[in-house]
Amino acid sequence: MMNVAVVEDKDSSAERLISFIDKYSAESGQKFNVVRFGSGDELLKDYCATFAVIFMDIQMPGKNGMDTAFELRKIDKTVSIIFITRMVQFAQKGYEVDAVSFLVKPVTYYDFSMKFRKALDIYLMHEEKGIMITMAGGMRRISTDKLMYVEIIRHRLYYHLVDDVIEVTGVLANVENELRKYGFLRCNKCYLVNPKFIVNVKNCEVQVGNQVLQISRPRRASFMAELANWFAGAGGGES
Repeated sequence: MMNVAVVEDKDSSAERLISFIDKYSAESGQKFNVVRFGSGDELLKDYCATFAVIFMDIQMPGKNGMDTAFELRKIDKTVSIIFITRMVQFAQKGYEVDAVSFLVKPVTYYDFSMKFRKALDIYLMHEEKGIMITMAGGMRRISTDKLMYVEIIRHRLYYHLVDDVIEVTGVLANVENELRKYGFLRCNKCYLVNPKFIVNVKNCEVQVGNQVLQISRPRRASFMAELANWFAGAGGGES
């Protein structure tokens, strides 16, 4: 079952979208857990990156849908966003937050179903980019698009996901070899970071999501060069 969010301040519009999701579920056989939020601020409060698709109304009181999406992308890079709007001129700005598509009000079921299917396919494609972690009693697959950084403390590895932290025994150098192809970078001997979640770099500090990590002085020059290459598209590997 996949989680779907509807961010819409008007009850009638939200109910219409939810009825479309129910109809799509009945036709496709896919099951969805739908959560409705009345505002962008409500969505962002204590946000947990467990949604596959978010339907986001643009014109809302308070924080509008576009501003909400910009904040959302700092903590969730994989969720598929579909904007709902009456004003198609917002389309160009939507590409800045990797929106999958737009639905223009009044939304028709045909348009909804086509774009919902596309959004689900894109989300599943992101989920396929993952690694296997050996844990006590078994293994777990995690998506690299949800892995913010890896930390090592006294021979214990901590995989910091957007919605979880996994602790295992291991060697950071081995993890680095595995994650290099996804663009992960070493900022010091303790951290391996996903550049997709880098919000800010200042002096010897790098902000990854909401966490501020240290960049070691010996590594700073190479880290900044690798990061610049990644942003230029030369160092991102398969990410």
